Amino acid sequence: MTTTAEQLSATTLLRFATAGSVDDGKSTLVGRLLHDSKSVLTDQLEAVEQASLNRGQEAPDLALLTDGLRAEREQGITIDVAYRYFATTRRRFILADTPGHVQYTRNMVTGASTAELAVVLVDARNGVVEQTRRHAAVAALLRVPHVVLAVNKMDLVDYAEPVFASIAEEFTAYAASLGVPEITAIPISALAGDNVVEPSAHMDWYGGPTVLEHLETVPVSHDLTACHARFPVQYVIRPQSAEHPDYRGYAGQIAAGVFRVGESVAVLPSGRTTTITGIDALGESVDIAWAPQSVTLRLADDIDISRGDLIAPAGDAPPATQDVEATVCHVADQPLSVGQRVLLKHTTRTVKAIVKDIPSRLTLDDLSQHPAPGQLVANDIGRVVVRTAEPLALDAYEDSRRTGSFLLIDPADGTTLSAGMAGAAFAAAAEAVGAADDDADWDF
Repeated sequence: MTTTAEQLSATTLLRFATAGSVDDGKSTLVGRLLHDSKSVLTDQLEAVEQASLNRGQEAPDLALLTDGLRAEREQGITIDVAYRYFATTRRRFILADTPGHVQYTRNMVTGASTAELAVVLVDARNGVVEQTRRHAAVAALLRVPHVVLAVNKMDLVDYAEPVFASIAEEFTAYAASLGVPEITAIPISALAGDNVVEPSAHMDWYGGPTVLEHLETVPVSHDLTACHARFPVQYVIRPQSAEHPDYRGYAGQIAAGVFRVGESVAVLPSGRTTTITGIDALGESVDIAWAPQSVTLRLADDIDISRGDLIAPAGDAPPATQDVEATVCHVADQPLSVGQRVLLKHTTRTVKAIVKDIPSRLTLDDLSQHPAPGQLVANDIGRVVVRTAEPLALDAYEDSRRTGSFLLIDPADGTTLSAGMAGAAFAAAAEAVGAADDDADWDF
């Protein structure tokens, strides 16, 4: 007889994020999803029921299942990213419930950065608003392969099909222009439970899946083992003990792809080549390892390798560069300006850098590019050209979300300034940004 643990181990894992404007009902949707899929413990439900009664509400406020911070419950909004883990017999889920307020867009970037699907909520009464476009743009920038448009509060528009159809058409056209590969529109009422877990009796004109049915059946196609093999070195292991006098290993987590003993590899940014002579995983020697395993590689030659170096197949290594052209989402309260000195963190490597140019800022209303803005302020999305003090081995973000992303950090206090994605902005034809000319007084 198959146990529950065995059933769950055989199911796939889907990471997804919810997003939407303020009061679109994200937390209520998540609460309804957890409640109706029987993923809420009895004591959790009792706590929510008591908290709802204390606030004068007759029915349980399911949004309280995710709004865990005191400020969130008092204000009735989501501030931090709330992660929830649940499972059905068909699939396991890691859910990131992200905030809707403009000032918390940075949290949406955090929640969606590892997501394979994004649920964007829209209030049926308000339709597509600026924050809806912002979240669609962030999902497109982060190369989230599947987007669900959940048109919520259909009960407040009498479950009218024309209202849903108009919103779905507008959003689909906008998201498709950003290069989002797959968009699924679902009319729902999170408060009443329509089309969340169970099909709605009020919308017989809709014949598509419920939210949970779509989450259970959407193909999870992002396979790290199919990507270009990349191994950022985290730590050099040299015991120099009597038992292991000559042991030298390079430990870290495989970011993407597969590595095999006997394979010829290059060490970046130096470009030196060598061969993998051994792979140690969980205290045992193995012949093959793949992402996202944490392993130790042993190499044939004693090459100068330290934390932050990248090991990749000799015939498939990314070029090392000091000129990084990328799209960034600015998440700090302080602006990012041309000429500003920053730290750039890529995988396990952190280097000094300077912002040489900000060629454009994205206007979300019509997706036009505002040229030469001079600086980016909080929640702006724009193109940047950054010059680094040392060469970096970056992939294009469209090729690898792990090794094509980076952070810009304030060197004074360690504050994260911007989240960056190397290469073209969107999957659709993006405007190429040329590298800036070297300054005569460059001091790196």
